[in-house]
Amino acid sequence: MSKIVILVGSIRKDGNTDLLTKVFAEGARENNEVEIISVADYHVNPCIGCNSCFEREGHKCFQQDDMQKIYPKLAEADVIVVASPVYFYGISAQLKAIIDRLHTPMRNEFQVKKLGLLLVAAATLPTVFDSIKMQYQLILDFFKLEDAGSILVKGVKDIGDIKGNKALEEAYDLGKSII
Repeated sequence: MSKIVILVGSIRKDGNTDLLTKVFAEGARENNEVEIISVADYHVNPCIGCNSCFEREGHKCFQQDDMQKIYPKLAEADVIVVASPVYFYGISAQLKAIIDRLHTPMRNEFQVKKLGLLLVAAATLPTVFDSIKMQYQLILDFFKLEDAGSILVKGVKDIGDIKGNKALEEAYDLGKSII
């Protein structure tokens, strides 16, 4: 059994990213402990690149925001799954703020071994996910993480467009496969 933390980058509750995440989590809960962290529930400032966390005791960021609640959850995770809507070929700004705040030596103490990716895009262009997939691969390589798998869904724009999409079944199966 693994502890899975899912970072959801959509502000839109019950939107397509949220629905995909919930189905993935349902499958994952069959064999794992799962916690969903939604950017809609937290206020996280962007990293300002001051690098003071490299010098501070415990590598803590000087910013006192909700990231202080997120760090311990990520530190205890065996698997982190990033779920995001795709805006202009990238993940949401709110999710990017959380990821950028992991620019701290504190992350070296995390026990994470696997990383997964769930993406939803309104566009249907063949390259819509390419820039995110490149960043994802770089992170896997840099931190020597195992790829837990990806579900990438194109052509879902309005709330509920993902309903009936085969990606939901794939997300459930992917979640269930993680041990």
